[in-house]
Amino acid sequence: MNYQHIKRITLTAILSGIAYLLMVLEFSVPLVPSFIKMDISEFPALVAAFIMGPVEGIIVCFIKCCLHLFNTYSGGVGELANFLIGATFVGIAGVIYRYKSTFKGSIFACLAGIVAMALISFPVNLYISYPVYAKMMPLEQIIQAYKSILPSVGSLESALLIFNVPFTLVKGLLVSALSLITYGRFKHFYYSKKGENCLQ
Repeated sequence: MNYQHIKRITLTAILSGIAYLLMVLEFSVPLVPSFIKMDISEFPALVAAFIMGPVEGIIVCFIKCCLHLFNTYSGGVGELANFLIGATFVGIAGVIYRYKSTFKGSIFACLAGIVAMALISFPVNLYISYPVYAKMMPLEQIIQAYKSILPSVGSLESALLIFNVPFTLVKGLLVSALSLITYGRFKHFYYSKKGENCLQ
């Protein structure tokens, strides 16, 4: 096992740990029902995808979701949905950046990943997340939570399109901004030579 391979494993582990902590530190945001929580745990995964490749980014998503199973409140369904949505984001962004590794390329990669993440969030929530949540909370009560914010909401599909998809777009923009700001430090660590001060 060479030095660079060890650094790949080390950086993947570090970013997975950060991603898990960020997933735990979810928080409520205005203009959406209180049961929709914001977390920025895809940002370390996106950094991994940019530095090491899309596979490592998806691995970070997988590890942090597996770790979160120890304190899940959804029986693993929330973690599955989070993984599918996050892996789509970082996977697509990572693939594009691999072939266009410039600053403009990173912007395009993030935007493409954000759109893909928002699009896939609709079927994932409609067919995976909310059918399970409806067993814990009546579907009528879930829709009513949306209607309390926007009375014209008439169905779960419209609620997801009006609230969840834009919410995911905003989340993607925030994650992308954080990733682009911090990317350089992690990249320096990964490409620094043995014995070099990687904090410079």
